[in-house]
Amino acid sequence: MDWLTAPFEVTFVQRALWGGILVSAICALAGTWVVLRGMAFLGDAMSHGLLPGVALAALFGGNLLLGAVASAAVMAAGVTVLGRTPKLSQDTGIGLLFVGMLSLGVIVVSRSQSFAVDLTGFLFGDVLAVREQDLLLLGVALLVALLVSVLGHRAFLALAFDPRKAHTLGLRPRLAHAVLLVLLGLAIVASFHIVGTLLVLGLLIAPPAAALPWARGVRGVMALAALLGVTATFGGLLLSWHLSTAAGATVSAVAVALFFLSHATSGLRHLRARRAAPVPTAD
Repeated sequence: MDWLTAPFEVTFVQRALWGGILVSAICALAGTWVVLRGMAFLGDAMSHGLLPGVALAALFGGNLLLGAVASAAVMAAGVTVLGRTPKLSQDTGIGLLFVGMLSLGVIVVSRSQSFAVDLTGFLFGDVLAVREQDLLLLGVALLVALLVSVLGHRAFLALAFDPRKAHTLGLRPRLAHAVLLVLLGLAIVASFHIVGTLLVLGLLIAPPAAALPWARGVRGVMALAALLGVTATFGGLLLSWHLSTAAGATVSAVAVALFFLSHATSGLRHLRARRAAPVPTAD
């Protein structure tokens, strides 16, 4: 039993656990829509698009969070504008923004004396370095994400399944898409310093995708995704402590493992149900 509880008797691991719990809830709210709408590439692009703002903030001694927010706003605006260009596919626009923002960020980071350390910290985060003020910010971010999710639920739902019907119902799909980008940006900005931009998709996509075969309705997916994210956080921190591995990467790896376990179990369940079903016979 000590093997299970000993790591969480340490203060910084306790803060890491609470940080992971809050991030899991935020990512469940945003990640569910990312999975339902097939926006994984956009999420990846936005997470890496934070680098220029964070790098500039670090270079000039500014607030890293504000730098991340500024970059997320630029990415969201760029995706919205390029998405309205008739001769340019959305994936092409996102890809160009992805490469451009990431390249700009690396150029800025290369001006720093601690290039490798800064870039590694940005890409992989440090969940064990979560402070009390970080938990407070994550709590505020969760409340904002909940508010946006509740107020925009109907529009997001229509947008996910039938954008034309959303327009017919007067739900303003373009505005709903822009607000959804804000929600996605909020989740990424809140999470990047915990698990890093390279691994944030692990908590943003894997738990909702793992929840899909088992949950009924969008709210069910969100609730189960949050629970799976918390499980991945607890399991990842536990394994990281005992195996001396990188905490953020281990959390993301457990989240992805839960996705494969969920879909393998779901596949076996359907296979058994199919075998147990009575075979129709001709009269």
